[in-house]
Amino acid sequence: MLTYIVLSFIALLTSALNLLVIISISHFKQLHTPTNFILLSLAFSDFFVGFLMAFQIVAGTGCWSLGDILCPLYLFLAYIITSASIGTMVIISIDRYVAICHPLHYSTQITQKRVQVCICLCWICSVIFQGILQNQTLELKVMNSCSRECMVVYDYVSVLADLIFSFIVPITIIVLLYIRVFVVAVSQAHAMRSHIATVTLQKTGKVMAKKSELKAARTLGVVIVVFLLCFCPYYCALIANENFLNASSADIVVFLVFFNSCLNPLIYALFYPWFRKSIKIIVTLKILQPDSCDTNML
Repeated sequence: MLTYIVLSFIALLTSALNLLVIISISHFKQLHTPTNFILLSLAFSDFFVGFLMAFQIVAGTGCWSLGDILCPLYLFLAYIITSASIGTMVIISIDRYVAICHPLHYSTQITQKRVQVCICLCWICSVIFQGILQNQTLELKVMNSCSRECMVVYDYVSVLADLIFSFIVPITIIVLLYIRVFVVAVSQAHAMRSHIATVTLQKTGKVMAKKSELKAARTLGVVIVVFLLCFCPYYCALIANENFLNASSADIVVFLVFFNSCLNPLIYALFYPWFRKSIKIIVTLKILQPDSCDTNML
């Protein structure tokens, strides 16, 4: 009972914190930037994870009692949201790569419209990919200990496709891009501390990214590292045993994936002053005042 209470609290906290992120970025005009729109997409997926955790708590008991319709719907939505989150992480890496490595082209290449299109394509591709992958793989298994269990039955091709397109390819892109971002950010940070180095960069025609962009890259780097730490155990277990999803011992790995959605807004609160300020405005109901959307958040 204590475990269910704790998990229910985490689910509620996940939805509440990500709802604050959604309201903040959507309401305040000053926060309508390409990078924040990407975070808005991530917050939407994390927000729905809070609801899906409630279903996972029921599934974790080993006895599915919510009916035949909710089982495939829950699993389908869970995999869509997971794929969309991974795709959003790739977009974040691309955004930071252009901002740090090609600062002169950032304002022209990374626009709000392009980011919105990329986010929509990310979600659409997640729906299509998971729709193809999950076809004929969801079922309710009859058990002796209870009525039935909501589970996933994969064949070899589905497991391989999921590993390649949901893990290997996006994780490789994320790691390679952020290694490049890290190298460039470190060199620019050293250049900022040295006047001679800065003059040398200017003479050679190299342009350094803004200090705010470097700080954003650090914050989003933390988000990506936490994301990898939470998701890698799931896919490593899948590689080790393709049938591990059928075992109750895998519940902790699945909850770790879900718990990542609760950590993201906590990271924002730790590193982003605008998020802390927006929480204060929302909680004190100042957001209801006229022209509150024009509040200076930076």
